[in-house]
Amino acid sequence: MFDPTIYDNLKVGFENYLYDLDNLDELISITDRKDQLELARMSRELVLQFCLRDCPDVTGEVVLNTSLADLASEIMETQGGLPGCRLRLRFRMVIQEPEIQCPAINSILQESWPEQRMKQHIHYVFEDQPATYAVTAEVHFDRSVNEDQMGDIPDLCDHMVNVLTKLLQLHK
Repeated sequence: MFDPTIYDNLKVGFENYLYDLDNLDELISITDRKDQLELARMSRELVLQFCLRDCPDVTGEVVLNTSLADLASEIMETQGGLPGCRLRLRFRMVIQEPEIQCPAINSILQESWPEQRMKQHIHYVFEDQPATYAVTAEVHFDRSVNEDQMGDIPDLCDHMVNVLTKLLQLHK
C-alpha cells in the first residue's frame, strides 16, 4: 500500500484549501498549477498560482518542494533524520515606479511575515518605453516544514489573500 510522504500530505492540504477558496468561496481563481518530478535530481515541486477573483494583475504562488535527501530520509526512516519540505511564497505584478513601489511591496510582505527572508526580482524589456517592470517578490521560509504545520495552511493562505488585496491596491 502507498504511504503518502510529507510532501504529498502538504500538497493535498494546500490544494484542498486553495481550491475551496476558488470553487466554494469564489474569492480567488487558480490560474496555474504545476506538480513536477525532477528526474535528474529526484526532487518534487508543487506550484499553485492564483489571483483574486477577476483581478489577474497580481498573482500569488505557493511553492512547495522536497529533495531526494528528504524523501529518502522519510521513506527509509533514517535515524536522526528530519525529513520535510521547503516552502516559498511568490507574488508577481507589473509596476512602473520601482523606487517607490518595491519598498512598499517589501513593507506589505513584512507585515504578514516579519521573521522570514524576503527577496525581490525586477525584470524589464530595455526597448519598452515607457518602461514597465515585472516584479517577483518572494517570502522564504528557511526551515523545513512538515505535517506539524498542516494546521497553519488556512492562516497562511488567508494571509496570502490579504497580501494580494494590498498589492492590488498598490498596483492601481
